[in-house]
Amino acid sequence: MRRATASPKPPAGQPLPETHVWQTLRTLFPYLWQYRFRVVAALLCLITAKLANVGVPLVFKDMIDGMSGEVLALPVLLLALYGALRFSNSLFTELREILFARVTQRAIRQVALEVFRHLHALSLRFHLERQTGGISRDVERGTRSISSLISYTLYSILPTLIEITLVLVILFVQYDIGFVLITAASLLAYVVFTVKVSNWRIAIRRAVNENDSAANTRAVDSLLNYETVKYFNNEAWEARRYDEQLLKLEDASTRSQTTLAFLNLGQQAIIALGVTAMMWRAAHGVVEGTMTIGDLVLVNAFLIQLYMPLNFLGIVYREIRQALTDIERMFGLLKENREIADAADAHDLPAERAMAIEFAAVDFGYEPNRQILRHVSFTIPAGHTLAVVGHSGAGKSTLSRLLYRFYDVTGGAIRINGHDLRQLTQHSLRSAIGIVPQDTVLFNDSILYNIRYGRPEASLEEVLAAARAASLHDFIESLPDKYETRVGERGLKLSGGEKQRVAIARALLKNPPILIFDEATSALDSATERAIQRELELAARGRTTLTIAHRLSTVMNADCILVISDGSIVESGTHAALLANDGEYARMWFLQQREIQDERGQAIAAVVG
Repeated sequence: MRRATASPKPPAGQPLPETHVWQTLRTLFPYLWQYRFRVVAALLCLITAKLANVGVPLVFKDMIDGMSGEVLALPVLLLALYGALRFSNSLFTELREILFARVTQRAIRQVALEVFRHLHALSLRFHLERQTGGISRDVERGTRSISSLISYTLYSILPTLIEITLVLVILFVQYDIGFVLITAASLLAYVVFTVKVSNWRIAIRRAVNENDSAANTRAVDSLLNYETVKYFNNEAWEARRYDEQLLKLEDASTRSQTTLAFLNLGQQAIIALGVTAMMWRAAHGVVEGTMTIGDLVLVNAFLIQLYMPLNFLGIVYREIRQALTDIERMFGLLKENREIADAADAHDLPAERAMAIEFAAVDFGYEPNRQILRHVSFTIPAGHTLAVVGHSGAGKSTLSRLLYRFYDVTGGAIRINGHDLRQLTQHSLRSAIGIVPQDTVLFNDSILYNIRYGRPEASLEEVLAAARAASLHDFIESLPDKYETRVGERGLKLSGGEKQRVAIARALLKNPPILIFDEATSALDSATERAIQRELELAARGRTTLTIAHRLSTVMNADCILVISDGSIVESGTHAALLANDGEYARMWFLQQREIQDERGQAIAAVVG
C-alpha cells in the first residue's frame, strides 16, 4: 500500500517553508491556559526565585565589604540571609516545576489524543496516500516538542529575561550608566548574533528532520514488507535505498554540526569582550575609590549569573524554533481536511434488526478522470442476500467501501431504510455493518484480542461461540498458548485462511444487522470453504447481506446475483435464471467449472502417477 510522508517535502532546490510561529503558539495556548491558576502560580514562583537569585550577590557584596574593613567580624545575619536566599531560589524553582508538571503533561496528552482521533477521522484516501512511518514520527516529535517548548521558554528564556531586567535596574540604581550600557550592548550583540545565525541554521535543521523522517519511513516500509523483500531477494536493494537516505541525513547532520560550532565560537567571543569591558570598568572604580571590593565581586557575580544561561541561548533558541517546527507539522495534521465528515444535522441510524439497502443511480470515481461505477441501482430487501460478481477491477469492492462511507458517491445516493448515508452519523452507520474483508490485517496481539475486537465488551463465552461458528476453535485449541497466541505484525504468524477465519469470527461476534462478505473465503481450501460457507449462510439468515465474490460456487444460494462489468450492472437474477439466460454469468460459471475439473484431473493424475 502506497503512502507518503505526513507533510510533503518541497521540491529539490526550493527553500523549506518558514515556521508560522505565532499561529503555532496561538494553537497551543488554549491547551495550557485552561490550567490558568497553575500557570499563574508557577509564574509567581518563577519571579520569586529570580528575586532570591538576584539578592544573593547583593548579600555577598555586603559580606565582603563587612569583612574587608579594619575590624573583622563574622556577619552571622548576612550569612543566614545568604543561605536563606540560596535555598529560596531552589525552593521556588522546584515549586514551579511541581505546579507546571501537570499542565505540560496534560497538554501533551490532550494534543496527542486529538491528533490520534483526527487521524482516525480522516478519509481512507488520506491514509492510502500517506506513509505511516512519517506520520507517526511527526506525531512523536510534535508531542515531545510541546514539553521542550514549555521547558525552554518557562525554565530558560523567561527566567533569563526577568533576571536581566532586575540586574540592569540594580546596576543603574547603584552604579553609573556605563555598566548598564556595556551589559545591554553585550546582551544585544549576543542575542542578535544568536538569532541571525540560528535563523540561518533553521533550513539546515529542517533538512535534517526531513531526511530523518524519510529514512525512518523507508525503514518502516521495508520492514512492514519483509516477506516481499525476501520473496524477491532484494535485501541488498533495500539496504542501498536506505543508505541513500542515510547519506542525505549524514550530510545534513554534518552541516548542522559545523554551523553549530561557528555559532558557539561567535557567542563566546561576544561574552569575552563584554566581561572584559565590565571588569575593567569595575577594577578602575576600585582603584579610584568609587567602588569597593564588594562592588567588584557583585558586578562579577551578576555577569556570571547572566552569561551562564546566555551560554545556552543558541541551543535554547534553536530548540525552541525546532520545537515550533515539529509542533507546526503535528498541528498540520489537525488541519488536514476531513473529506468524509458528519453533516451538521446528521442523525443516528435507528437501531433495527431489519434493514433494507438501496443503491439509487450511484456514480463514483476515485479520481475525476477515473470513473468506477456508472448509474448502479439495486435494492437489498431486509433479511435478503445479494451477491455481486464480476471480473477483477469491475467495481465490486467499491460497493462495500461506499456502503461503509469511506467515500461519498459522486452521483446518486445510497440509503438504508430510506436514510441517505450522508445524513447519518458515521458511528451509527458503521455500528450496523459487519465485514469480512478480502485482505485481513490483524493487530499484533493475541487471537482472543483480535476476535473480541468485533465487540470489545463481549464475554469469553461469546468469543468462543464466534470462533466455533468460524470453524476456528479447534485450531486455536491445538496451539500451545491457545487463545493467548500472538498473531504477529499484521497477523503474519497465521496463514491466509486462518486470518480470514479470525475475520469471520470477528464479524459474527459484532452481530450486526448488515453483513458484507468481500471475498470472505478466497484464502481457504475447498473443504474449509464449504464448511465455512454453510456457517456464513447460517450467519446471514435474518440479516441483510452483501456478498462480493469471485468464485461463483459461493453465491449459488443468494436471493439475487448481480453481474458487474466496467462499473455497470449487466445482468441480475438467481443462479438458475442467470444460467438459463446464457449470458456473462453463464460464461463465467462454465469457465470456472472447467478450471475446477482440470484441477481435479491433475490431482488424480498426480496420485495415480
